[in-house]
Amino acid sequence: MLKEKILKILNKQVNEELFSSYLYLSMSAYFSSINFEGFAKWMSLQSKEEYEHAMKIYNYILQRDGKVTLTKIETPKTSWSSALNVFQETLKHEQHITACIHNIVNMAIQEKDHATTNFFQWFVTEQVEEVATAGSILEKIKMIGDSKNGLFILDRELGQRQ
Repeated sequence: MLKEKILKILNKQVNEELFSSYLYLSMSAYFSSINFEGFAKWMSLQSKEEYEHAMKIYNYILQRDGKVTLTKIETPKTSWSSALNVFQETLKHEQHITACIHNIVNMAIQEKDHATTNFFQWFVTEQVEEVATAGSILEKIKMIGDSKNGLFILDRELGQRQ
């Protein structure tokens, strides 16, 4: 059985992950609206991945005989000024999620909840990848600058994501 403090923070993280999914789906819609289908596909797949993260935590709560409490998901932003702006916000958001994950691990260690500490090691590793990927794409967009050709090529590259 999960301690109340742990259960509360895990339910909050389910909401964070569902918001992430919703945010990236909104970013996907934005990219589709400006005909960047590769960027849109990348964000759509990212949205699905974040939903899977939420479900991992959801199922973990149930496995530990906890009660899942779903709460209202914040409405995400729906428009951005550029691909650069989208990925600046993506990187900032992934850094926020990383801080949330670290907070859960710290609390699990403090509460001597070894199962939760172990379970969240996957998320710690995953966040290293998420931040690195968002940062890498952001740096490519910065290098490209205002080059329409560069954005077109990056759009095609991001559309190759499986």
